[in-house]
Amino acid sequence: MSMADDEGIPVAGLARRVPDLGALELLLAVARLGSLGRAARELGITQPAASSRIRSMERQLGVALVDRSPRGSRLTDAGALVTDWAQRIVEAAEAFDAGAQALRGRRDSRLRVAASMTIAEYLLPGWLVALRAQRPDTAVSLLAGNSAAVAGRLLADEADLGFVEGLTVPTGLDAAVVAHDRLIVVTAPGHPWARRRAPLSAGELASTPLILREEGSGTRQVLQTALGGLARPLLELSSTTAVKASAVSGAGPAVLSELAVGEELSARRLVSVPVEGVRLDRALRAVWRTGHRPTGPGRDLLGLTRG
Repeated sequence: MSMADDEGIPVAGLARRVPDLGALELLLAVARLGSLGRAARELGITQPAASSRIRSMERQLGVALVDRSPRGSRLTDAGALVTDWAQRIVEAAEAFDAGAQALRGRRDSRLRVAASMTIAEYLLPGWLVALRAQRPDTAVSLLAGNSAAVAGRLLADEADLGFVEGLTVPTGLDAAVVAHDRLIVVTAPGHPWARRRAPLSAGELASTPLILREEGSGTRQVLQTALGGLARPLLELSSTTAVKASAVSGAGPAVLSELAVGEELSARRLVSVPVEGVRLDRALRAVWRTGHRPTGPGRDLLGLTRG
């Protein structure tokens, strides 16, 4: 007759013929304590459950293991022999468990994060401070780049968790939306657009040379898709900070995340220019390799982004 585990999956080979670890630990406790009742209490089970487990093991092995009497429980000769074998199996299982814990500890001792520039500069610092409070022993490394670079890091297994700003999820990655953002047009106060009374049209914005992030950035992808195309860039820079500094200096208009320019708008170092006829909203996503949902510190960081 075939056997099945608790989930109804057929059990074959050694699993059919060798008692499970719980039964072997119980037998060892009976041998050490000389009482089935004391062994049951030590393992946190009832005496009837312990008796049932011993009987089941005896049926499985086809030999009597324990003689029961009012004075206690004594191993049979076969039980003593099986106990010696059981000790070796349990010791091997303890070594296996210690190794598995060491692997988990090594995995949980580091977290490699890759993030697009806006998220890396304006959202991740707060999330990582919160993670540090939860996991002070986890060393976190952060690789900042554009959204295409983040995808490349994940696919090359150079990062455990990524954050991107683009419109789509790169092939080979799974994702979860963690925040929403809006792009706004900004200029220095002395730029002609800062004195406009009417909003810019989408066409005006598309035809004007702008200070832009490089190809592959989520910000540029969102803007280009929303407008259906862009004029040749006035400047093409590789970080949000550089784009913002150029706009503040009066080099020209830029389109930046609302997250990135709050301080400059409050201090009037930059002015927001309204645009009509186009939506510049976007989702910010956590991403990871398909089928490799974050565990350990990566899972905790993902949870913090939603807090």
